[in-house]
Amino acid sequence: MPEHREAAAGYHRYHIPTQPAPDIEKWPSRFKVKVRRSGLAKLLIKEVFHYRGRKDVILSRPCMYGVFSGPVGGFMPREEHCVGCLRCTTEFPEFVRIEHNPERRSLGDSYFTFNYVDQIAYEASSGLVPVRGAGYRGKFGGEGWDGMWTDMSEIVRPTRDGIHGRETISTVVDIGFTPNYLEFDPSGQPTGSTPHYLSIQLPIVLDAPQTELAAGVARIYARTAAELDTLVVLPFEYTTGLGEFGDAIVPVVRPEHARRLGQLGFTPRIIEMQGWDEALYAAITTAFPLAIVALRTGFEETDALVSYAQRGIKVFHLLADYHGRSADGGFVLDLIRGAHTAFVDAGIREEVTLLGSGGMIAAEHMPKAMICGLDAVAVDTPLLVALQARFGGECSARGASSFRLPTDLNEAWGVQRLKNLCASWRDQLLEILGAMGLREVRRLRGEMGRAMFMKTLEADAFAGLLGYTEASNG
Repeated sequence: MPEHREAAAGYHRYHIPTQPAPDIEKWPSRFKVKVRRSGLAKLLIKEVFHYRGRKDVILSRPCMYGVFSGPVGGFMPREEHCVGCLRCTTEFPEFVRIEHNPERRSLGDSYFTFNYVDQIAYEASSGLVPVRGAGYRGKFGGEGWDGMWTDMSEIVRPTRDGIHGRETISTVVDIGFTPNYLEFDPSGQPTGSTPHYLSIQLPIVLDAPQTELAAGVARIYARTAAELDTLVVLPFEYTTGLGEFGDAIVPVVRPEHARRLGQLGFTPRIIEMQGWDEALYAAITTAFPLAIVALRTGFEETDALVSYAQRGIKVFHLLADYHGRSADGGFVLDLIRGAHTAFVDAGIREEVTLLGSGGMIAAEHMPKAMICGLDAVAVDTPLLVALQARFGGECSARGASSFRLPTDLNEAWGVQRLKNLCASWRDQLLEILGAMGLREVRRLRGEMGRAMFMKTLEADAFAGLLGYTEASNG
């Protein structure tokens, strides 16, 4: 645990400190500002006489955000300041035009679209919750995550508000094994299986790419996880030299690492196996008998998960690709429900922990994934985008080096960006929990009564009507 938590006495309310962390690499502006210079010149001459040379007024028109406040004003607009309010085009349509910047719209890929990139960039730079005063102007349904809605039936209870501090909402989750029940001997001592788990302060685990990492990125991830009191999943090769953050690091090991476990330099609390290997499992439990062993595998292994649990695995880190798809094309939302249901049907859901990665790229996806059955979300590509990584074309398959990070990446800036992102996502989670009337995030897991699915609702509403078919429902 971090030093400040070990030294704390009494009650400690969890809080993620945020502070501005502006972009270090200039990204394309959101808008292109097109100005007909002759029209602007006529306006400026008129403004000088009308406002009697008051520069503060003249230079604020026709933009209060400073687009026209450069050394030569609107003759060279400062497009990075444009917020798209369209005041200038409304007042002076004859010589000002605002257009979307195609270079900005090319950020991301077909799944992680530029709108998500914009949102992540704002959250990482400010730590705030994105609020659009004009209201939501997008679709109210669609494919993937957009086809699931959450039930806010308790929104009439405003005192359950974790952001503003009127009532605490817990975001602590447990990772590990808890038996369905406890047994005690005549003397009151527990017998049989006993709980073996650890708790983290928010249901977000940092999941680093399992490919070659840029210099310093592993340390940024590890330090961030330690300061957030959560976990970071790192390739085995990048864990050496990070012993000071050992409690937060989850090494990913493969069979070839079995003889090198002693090189870690710290005793991990959790270790992930990349795929099931009985000999590797035995080596891990021998080297680190108190560590929790997790299995990192694809969602297509769902049918075998229960058998792995019977062999001793109690934590499962399930993977979809970066677009949220499994090898057979299933989407992560449905894949999570399938894995969760498999353990429910086996009667051991309370004994295991489910983590998931892939396709969860917005704050709203975290509570939706937990409702579908995850205990916590392992965040992958949003962390890279928060560090201003650029996609190298379509980025879907895991293991592909499809990201380019800024060359002047520095540790303090990177840590703050990731902390800001997690703070923003946590605040948005607290908003949802408060609206549902839930006082702890553990109760959200598998709470399907809080979910509504567009296809199901449309089928119930329109089944039997002329022209409606399952195919037309998507």
